Amino acid sequence: MSADPGVIDLLGMLAYGELLAFDRMAADARLAPDLSRQAALAEMAAAEMGNYRRLADRLGELGAEPEDAMRPFVAALRSFHDNTEPGDWLEALTKAYVGEGISDDFFREVARVLPPGSLADADRALVLDVLHDDGYAGFAAAEIKAAIAADPKVANRLSMWARRLTGEALSQAQQVALERTPLTALVLSGIDGGSLEELFGRLTAAHTARMGAVGLNN
Repeated sequence: MSADPGVIDLLGMLAYGELLAFDRMAADARLAPDLSRQAALAEMAAAEMGNYRRLADRLGELGAEPEDAMRPFVAALRSFHDNTEPGDWLEALTKAYVGEGISDDFFREVARVLPPGSLADADRALVLDVLHDDGYAGFAAAEIKAAIAADPKVANRLSMWARRLTGEALSQAQQVALERTPLTALVLSGIDGGSLEELFGRLTAAHTARMGAVGLNN
């Protein structure tokens, strides 16, 4: 039996996200203020490529060409990154902290709410395992908090930047939902009207907590 097109979409979107994360981290490393931070990001970038390889291999096992599975998401994800090019080290870290945080929260929720049988246990475990458990969120949070402690005025600038990132991320997410009906149908298969509201409530609460944890305002 062939794989659900929604599952292929889910894994394809994640795979392309990991590929872009590697590219972005390599670029961010060039903004690092010293060699130790540059090396830290280079190591994290390598982890992203490892995650991409696992997802690409799984897509192949399911009978899908990884490139074909990723292609539908190229325009939206590239548009997000092109429209939110960071101007400095702190903006790059905030982009990763906020943007990846929102994305990861969404995919974790999706993997958890999908009904049994819609996503194989192995695929569910793979999705949860590759979601940026590479230390980058903690690294970025520590850098942002240290910068705000050294200069409290930084918080206003980064808060405004984070709001722009959030708006752009939501815009591109809506575009994907409109264009990729298999993925949208897969997500909705495990969510009724009431739980959809609860899902977005949890995502909003997680985002608010993430911002507050580093001293940024919504």
